[in-house]
Formats: sequence, C-alpha cells, structure tokens
Amino acid sequence: MIDYFKDCSEYKDLGEKSKRAYDGYLKLIEAKFGSMPIGALEDKRARGDFKEFRDSFSDKPRKADYVWTTIARVLSVAKDRGKIAVNVCEGGGRLYESDRSEIIWTSEDIRAFCSVASVELQAALLLALWTVQRQGDLLRLTWKDYDGTYTRMRQSKGRGSKGRRRVSIPVGPPLKAALDATLKEERSAVTIFGQFIWPALDRRRL
Repeated sequence: MIDYFKDCSEYKDLGEKSKRAYDGYLKLIEAKFGSMPIGALEDKRARGDFKEFRDSFSDKPRKADYVWTTIARVLSVAKDRGKIAVNVCEGGGRLYESDRSEIIWTSEDIRAFCSVASVELQAALLLALWTVQRQGDLLRLTWKDYDGTYTRMRQSKGRGSKGRRRVSIPVGPPLKAALDATLKEERSAVTIFGQFIWPALDRRRL
C-alpha cells in the first residue's frame, strides 16, 4: 500500500522537502507493517495496532503524531481511490498539544526589538510580520520585487510546481519605512536579505 501511495499524484505532486519528510515516516511504517495483508487494513482492530505503534514514540509526541498522520494519509488515499473501503485511522489519534503562547510576539516585544535592532533586522522582522510568508520566499525577494507600494513574490507553498502563484502584498507604513531604510544602506544588493539577515535571526531564535 505504501508503494501504491508513492505512485499516486497525492505523493508525486508534493514538494521535495515534503517528500523527504514523508519518506522518513513511510520507512518506519513499512518496517513495522510491510507484511500486513491489505485486507487486514480494513479490520477495526488494525486501528489499535497503529495506535500501539504510535505510542512507541510517545516520548516524542510530535514524532508520534507524524507517524499516525502518515498512516492515516496513506489509508485516506487508498480509500479515496477504491483500494480499501474503510480508513481505520479517520478521526483523532494525536498526542501532541501545541501551546504557542510563549513564542507569540506582542506589540511590546516588537517595539522593544526594533528599538535596539539594526535596520536590516527590523526590516526582516517586519517583512515576515506584514507579509506572513515563508522564510524561503522572503529570502528570494529582490529589490525589483519592491516598488515602494507592493512586494511581489512567487509563493513556494503548494504541491510541487502546482499551486505556486505570484502574489502582490501591500506594504504598510511601518514596513515601508524599514525597507526604505534598508535600501539606503544596501543599494548594491540584489536580494533584500543576503547572507547576514536570516542566520542572525536564527541565532536569536525568532
């Protein structure tokens, strides 16, 4: 069933990073259940087997959840394509409960950061805040993509090359001020953020 899943467009259309993530969990699942007959996948007792396997990673709840959701995804595709009649992993099954309250930046946090950060770091923070785009997409931004009113970029999110689209995002006054200040200091740069910006942010665990 895993081989069948990897031959389906639901897997083939994924980006390379997503495929690599899937592959790691698929190998774990195949090592454990590779000899399970397809007919057994529809037996409601299989859900218990899959949960026991998930629980073997309970010391790492997020990994346990990825194992579970990967099994559920394989079975979901198989059910949708008529290979099985029942997906025993539908509904529930997660262990990890996310609490992001401690990593959410308040307005006070942003003001405090901008009061001491360089103009480049301020621009990096505000660009991420105002555009809500992925780090990789922001790293590819060039000054040609910024006209003083909008930033224009091609989003990487989506399956493979499909779903990637050009978007135009209005630049609010705080972001414009930060970008314009950065531009004055980086006139020779092609991209808005080069080698320095994001490694510096990573060191600060933003």
